[in-house]
Amino acid sequence: MKKLMRLTVLLLLAALAGCSANPEYNIEVTKPIYQLADKEMPFEIKVSEKDEAVTGLNVSAEFSMTNMDHGTTEVELTEEEDGIYSGKVELPMTGKYEIFFILEKDGKKAEKVINYEVKQSEGVASINGEWITNEDIEFYKFINYLQLAINRETDQKRYTGDQLKEALAYWDSQEKLVEDQNQLLTQIIRLRAMAMLAEEKGHTATDAEVETEINKVRDQYSQFESAKAMINEYGEDKFWGIEKQQYQLIVLSQKVQKDIIEKVKKENPEMAQQEINFQAQKQYEELLVSQVNSMEIVIL
Repeated sequence: MKKLMRLTVLLLLAALAGCSANPEYNIEVTKPIYQLADKEMPFEIKVSEKDEAVTGLNVSAEFSMTNMDHGTTEVELTEEEDGIYSGKVELPMTGKYEIFFILEKDGKKAEKVINYEVKQSEGVASINGEWITNEDIEFYKFINYLQLAINRETDQKRYTGDQLKEALAYWDSQEKLVEDQNQLLTQIIRLRAMAMLAEEKGHTATDAEVETEINKVRDQYSQFESAKAMINEYGEDKFWGIEKQQYQLIVLSQKVQKDIIEKVKKENPEMAQQEINFQAQKQYEELLVSQVNSMEIVIL
């Protein structure tokens, strides 16, 4: 009944369009809307009129499924930049939705309905449409815990007494960072962004190059009983299979680093190696920021 009344209102508005002063807005959903159980998800639109961004609007949206009755979900949107309005929405399920918008500015109100299909989220974030899954997050968490275990074991061999207590207390404090999903996402995004840039520059990671790096890591981990035990519990085949995928990205990012170092050397032939490394790292970080800003990254 509610949808029928809304349709009647919209038809009436259309019939009166010739004498109405209300604007005709175009609405584009600029980021995919996903459904994830018991979680609010990003919702962003672009509002334009005659191809010009519309600013200063008060925008609300109401979601209702077209084929099922799950009630309605209302969202208030906030203007982020010219013509871009965003909010968060928690939807009951995937499927086809009708989104009813009310847009107000300077006492004038416009209403618009669009149809949209909401899909299931395949992860916790995406980079240029490529998902970062929960499994990716868990693996990075494991790698970070693995490094903490190595650091603890190293310090247990190096220190005694109060020095050891202080060192172990520090590594214990770092566990909070390991559990921080945003920190883990940052690590994943950094690596994938630079690997993508390397491919854009024409670089590749050969099987031989990846195997060389993997063997270095195997040798490193084999020196620590804690690391061997953790990898064994995780599953050696599973661990090294995923690690190989990661090192394909690492080899690519290393090639970008090498390019930058060579560039700094060429531009500064008299510069000491330590200063070259410092300048190269600075340029790498600047390049990383530029690359990340050029990518479509959605964090759910």
